[in-house]
Amino acid sequence: MGSVKPSYIKNFAMDLLRTYEGSFNPDFEQNKLKVSEYTDIKNKTIRNRVAGYITRVMRQKSTRRGEVEVDV
Repeated sequence: MGSVKPSYIKNFAMDLLRTYEGSFNPDFEQNKLKVSEYTDIKNKTIRNRVAGYITRVMRQKSTRRGEVEVDV
């Protein structure tokens, strides 16, 4: 079982998803680069947690739409 993400991670990630809609996808590595590009987060751990939460949300959205997931 995974841990529950802190609310500040979720809020920050959802703000990024609303602001830069369409920029993120279900790939963690690409999302990590986008989070670095769009924000000034200096802490690697927080950046990765935000990117990980965005990745999770995007995978859930693609699964709901019926898209096939491809592992890269």
